[in-house]
Amino acid sequence: MNDSAHYASIVLFASALGLIAVLANRLTERVKVPVALLVLVGAAVTVHLVPAVQAPAERTVERVLTVALVFVLFDGGMHIGLRRFRAAAGPILSLGVLGTGLTVVGAALMLHYAFGINWYAAVLVATAVAPTDPAVVFAVLGKREIAGRSGTILEGESGANDPVGISLMVGLVAAGGLSAAGFANVGTAFVLQMAIGVGVGLIGGRALLAFMRRVALPSEGLYPLRTMASSVMLYGIATLAHGSGFLAVFVAGIMIGDARAPYKPEIKRFHAALAGLAEIVAFAVLGLTVDLRMLTHPDVWIPGLVLGLGLTLVIRPLAVGACLIPVDLRRNERLFILAAGLKGAVPILLGEFLRAAHIADAERLYGIVVVVVAFSVLVQGSSVPGIARLLHLPMRTVEPHPWEVSVRLQDEPEGVHRFHVAAESPAEGCTIEALGEHVGDIWVSMVVRDSGLVPVRGDIALRAGDEVVVLADPELRDSLAELFGAA
Repeated sequence: MNDSAHYASIVLFASALGLIAVLANRLTERVKVPVALLVLVGAAVTVHLVPAVQAPAERTVERVLTVALVFVLFDGGMHIGLRRFRAAAGPILSLGVLGTGLTVVGAALMLHYAFGINWYAAVLVATAVAPTDPAVVFAVLGKREIAGRSGTILEGESGANDPVGISLMVGLVAAGGLSAAGFANVGTAFVLQMAIGVGVGLIGGRALLAFMRRVALPSEGLYPLRTMASSVMLYGIATLAHGSGFLAVFVAGIMIGDARAPYKPEIKRFHAALAGLAEIVAFAVLGLTVDLRMLTHPDVWIPGLVLGLGLTLVIRPLAVGACLIPVDLRRNERLFILAAGLKGAVPILLGEFLRAAHIADAERLYGIVVVVVAFSVLVQGSSVPGIARLLHLPMRTVEPHPWEVSVRLQDEPEGVHRFHVAAESPAEGCTIEALGEHVGDIWVSMVVRDSGLVPVRGDIALRAGDEVVVLADPELRDSLAELFGAA
């Protein structure tokens, strides 16, 4: 086989795997297992059964996962948006920083005293398994979406604790051990990285938003490419400034998430697809690094299983519960947040950092991290839909809408607002005619219910889940958001 035929075979194989991964989403709707986990398992089995397939070099894995995580975090920030973030900023920051630290302490204590793992290795493994992944939560929930603040808190927690976990792991690996001087250096570097990351994200996000609004491009397809390139650039700037590039990207995504800009729906769809592709690639690459034989050793799967149980039943409830004490949440929302801290790609990425550090028993420690993630997704994740139903969590079913009714305008339509009627919001049950009594002079131009148009009449009462297009003065935006948002 010549070089071109060999390359064509690789391209054919990779594209077939990608198509299978996309189609596998239909299966995951039934079994409530994220497609990324199926890709991870498939890649691990392939390496085990096909000797010709080799695990990529550690540096290659790190670089591929870095780019993938940039796209995932930027899309995650855009999905939250500045308005939703402001409504839950306190608990997000508390869980992202303090919650991660408490989780690391609890997991390290369990590993050291239950299994005799030395303190340094225990702290490294605990740091690896601390971050969470809301995409896994949403995957196991299927087409149902969490309404209210709890969904925002879960998304924001992950976006915050991913950069926190990565910065802690990098600092601990660089320290080479645990000492007073080492802790001081790690703490100083951590605070500096977080501060620089937030600063670059805030400034870069505002600059990117101005760039999107004021600089027109000759083709519609160039607008998403501009934001994609800008997100990677912000990561590079923050990293070169010795800050957290991942945090900068996440903050920048929040800054532009719900802001108005030309071709914004197309930009958001592009980044959602890019993040989905990045997650599949990340799990495929990580799967190639997993040694299935190692996972069968009792000194790997037993600590991993016990740690997974401990994180689910004891450590996360205590750590997150402590952080949420001052937060005004309904009891069912609070309990769901305690139960829904599922693990994803970032813990395995941090496990790869741990393995690359070449400390004693690195392969075993990496295996423990993989077992924790597998337990979290398969066992803990399978219980999340039942817990959501048991707690009567406010949720809405999100069906795909392949057809769109839209209009293209040359200038920005400042008075057009689009909202979803949240459960228990002031707008729920309110007639269209009575909406003006809450906020002033408005005109409801369209109501979409159950994927169909509803005649706009004054006596039509709105229901939770309705999508409403309103023409109103731009200054009424915040008042309208309160009217249609959750109480």
